[in-house]
Amino acid sequence: MLSIFCNFAGKMEKGNAFIRFLKDWTLPVAIGLGTVCYLVFSRVPALAGAADFFGPVFDLLFPVTLFLTLFVTFCKVDFHEMRPHRWHVGVLVAQLLLVAVNIGIIFWTKSLLNLQSSAPSPLSSLLSPLLWEAVLTCIIGPSAVAAPVVVGKLGGNINTMTTFTLISSLASALMIPIVFPILEQTVHVDFLSAFFIILQKVATVLLLPLVLGWLVQRFLPAFCRRITSATDLSFYLWCVSLSITTGITVKNIVQSDAPLALLLWIAVASLVLCFLQFVIGRAVGRRLGEEINSGQALFQKNTALSIWVAYMYLNPVSSIGAGCYVLWQNIINSLELWQYRKLNKS
Repeated sequence: MLSIFCNFAGKMEKGNAFIRFLKDWTLPVAIGLGTVCYLVFSRVPALAGAADFFGPVFDLLFPVTLFLTLFVTFCKVDFHEMRPHRWHVGVLVAQLLLVAVNIGIIFWTKSLLNLQSSAPSPLSSLLSPLLWEAVLTCIIGPSAVAAPVVVGKLGGNINTMTTFTLISSLASALMIPIVFPILEQTVHVDFLSAFFIILQKVATVLLLPLVLGWLVQRFLPAFCRRITSATDLSFYLWCVSLSITTGITVKNIVQSDAPLALLLWIAVASLVLCFLQFVIGRAVGRRLGEEINSGQALFQKNTALSIWVAYMYLNPVSSIGAGCYVLWQNIINSLELWQYRKLNKS
């Protein structure tokens, strides 16, 4: 299977103008494809049978493509360079401060809700605790397991980025069982069970391909060279995962029974937060040595895990925040990649 992907990725480099366009704008194309596919299969009655058939297929394909994406990326990692860096501390401190500010806003909106009269106001959705819980899921989640893929495309350091992804996953596994019971006191969250469930999910999609990448480097160097010689293979695999994620996100938004005003505020708030975390991450990196890595580390989130914890421990409506966030972060990723190509061509 990997050989097929290797040959396909190599041919992409030699394609015509249309193929080059797809290559340059792969992320927006992946987002658009996932959106269109869901809307077509969900809205056309004649395709209902096909939708029922392909649903389980895509459910299986998503973890497989994500696993292969990370495996290919980790085949390129220099494991001797995987060590903590001072920018890791800076990004974690920034994340903790954002979490603390958001928790304060949630308690403030809940106190206002208790004082509110029954008559709704134009700002009632903006002051809804659900909105700010949706924002929280986009802050407290760990760095995306696919962040090293984008960092590699932007000329960053995939070694320190991979290290931070592991540290970030551990930090989120500690924060979530502590923070969420404070917000939703009707929900009992056992710290140890939540901690180990999150770690198990992270280990499945992150640690296993990491270990296999090391084993291939160590014991199958020829096969490793074959994988790493395929230009941008991990990036294209990740885009397949992105299309599936986008379809799921659109489905959650379309099928939500939340008020339209609240959905719009969640979409706007997640966009503002995405840009804010990107700017803060870049600022931390400029001071501490790795601007590209810090920017990606703080703003590119593991939205799949964020959606899961929102469903498990908060109101399910809050999961829409992470669903919108995945679209915004990949639009920013697209702009970053476009700017990087433009600068390196000049």
